[in-house]
Amino acid sequence: MDFFPAWAKVNLGLEVREKRPDGYHNVRMVNQTVSLADRITIALRPKREGITLRITGAELPAGEQNLAYRAAELLQKRCGVRSGVQIELRKHIPVAAGLAGGSADAAAVLYGLNRLWGLNLKAAELMALALELGSDVPFALLGGTALAEGRGEVLTPLTPLLPCWFVLVHPRIEVSTAWAYAELDRCPPSARPDIPGLLAALAAGDLKGVAAHLGNSFQAVIEERYPCVAEAKRALLAEGALGACLTGSGPTVFGLFSEKIGAEKAAAALKGEMDTFVVRPVAEGAGVLPLEAVMEE
Repeated sequence: MDFFPAWAKVNLGLEVREKRPDGYHNVRMVNQTVSLADRITIALRPKREGITLRITGAELPAGEQNLAYRAAELLQKRCGVRSGVQIELRKHIPVAAGLAGGSADAAAVLYGLNRLWGLNLKAAELMALALELGSDVPFALLGGTALAEGRGEVLTPLTPLLPCWFVLVHPRIEVSTAWAYAELDRCPPSARPDIPGLLAALAAGDLKGVAAHLGNSFQAVIEERYPCVAEAKRALLAEGALGACLTGSGPTVFGLFSEKIGAEKAAAALKGEMDTFVVRPVAEGAGVLPLEAVMEE
């Protein structure tokens, strides 16, 4: 058996732009991989065909509705692989939380099976397959700090975020991404996140500047519908976060801290009705760093 990490990500900045003819929206996002990860275990079954997916830690479909399963199936079909595979997915990333957990799982399976089956697909080929699975899957392969444009698949690596810590606060609710986009179409926000300012702060290595320019087009609409999201943001700032922001279409909110001790104190104070995670930035994407080294810190 081989182990592969599926890293969560947060959006330091997320600007939803115009709706495209294909039904998607153009976006401009500053993405950051963080050290909360699902655990993917892959065992090849060369004498048997088919895909088996077993999931622990969450109640999720284990067939074609699951992105990890679909990633394995896509590689099998495109590369003519006949041998079977058994995948075990241990969930640590909250489901439907704005942390791209499903996309991360798919990226880890793509990366892992490309290695284990000896397919030797180039990065561009893997990225093309990733995009077929979902808009966030290409970034999950790349990881680190990156600007994502188009649907999210046009990626530009950025200056890595300075050493820091995040507190992720998950209010234990689920938010429909489709509903969130429909609300933005119905009532566009009056102000846009300052992505240029955020990029400038990253380039300058200015952590306080990054915190000052955190922003998300979904923030207002999600807070209006789910007051607990606004409460989580206020609480993080009250506990000393340099800045706080919604990630994805929510409901997870993150706070940015310069020191681990401050992050841990804030997480302990907020733990109770909400789930909290203390994490740090991760410099790479799927399958590059050893999972245990980060999760055991």
